[in-house]
Amino acid sequence: MLGIDVGGSGIKGAAVDLIRGDFATARVRIPTPRHSTPANVARIVAQIVDSFADIDPDTPIGITVPAVVTHGITRSAANIDPSWIDAPAAEIFANQLGRAVVVVNDADAAGIAEVRFGAARGADGVVLVTTLGTGIGSALINRGVLVPNTELGHLEIDGFDAETRAAASVKTAEGLSFAEYLPRLQRYYETLERLFWPDLFVVGGGVSRQAEEFLPKLNLNAPIVPAALLNRAGIIGAAWLAAESI
Repeated sequence: MLGIDVGGSGIKGAAVDLIRGDFATARVRIPTPRHSTPANVARIVAQIVDSFADIDPDTPIGITVPAVVTHGITRSAANIDPSWIDAPAAEIFANQLGRAVVVVNDADAAGIAEVRFGAARGADGVVLVTTLGTGIGSALINRGVLVPNTELGHLEIDGFDAETRAAASVKTAEGLSFAEYLPRLQRYYETLERLFWPDLFVVGGGVSRQAEEFLPKLNLNAPIVPAALLNRAGIIGAAWLAAESI
């Protein structure tokens, strides 16, 4: 299966071995076009797909985008062109590629990958995956079933959009130490816990590479662990969701 991950700076793709839950080929990356409209991005995706000659033309391709996706339509746009809002993304990709596609929110793809193959593999019950990056992405999975488009980075907490206080980019922009950043994460995750009562939290994003600096210091009822798949998760999750659509 082939997974494609559309980001604000780069569009990446790889064939995925869904037995091992890992790349079956080297990853191909092309910079996201400066004018990142759906049509322009679809042309780059087609270039990436063409580089994988062995992919069965009857097999759907999974594509992640940094947007809410409902029934193949992108309802928002984060770090990409505003023309994605209410765009028929699945139709645009399918027409460009000449094949079936599954278009999914990037955090949802990463979340399902962590549940199937990563840090939450084998976990029972409710898993809440968050990505701390430019914003905060989220994925809610109950007994292996994804509840899509949760957008929990936009919870209002103490009068603020949560990601404007607790995203990793804010830590960097404000020059916060982990000791200064920790209370913001505590407030965010304790609020999530009181709303959803997950059995497990998984935390991704680049800052999760320093998980020992903050995760063990959070006071929560549920275990909270770092993501395992890191920047491979979106591609792997997209491929898995495409396979599930067959």
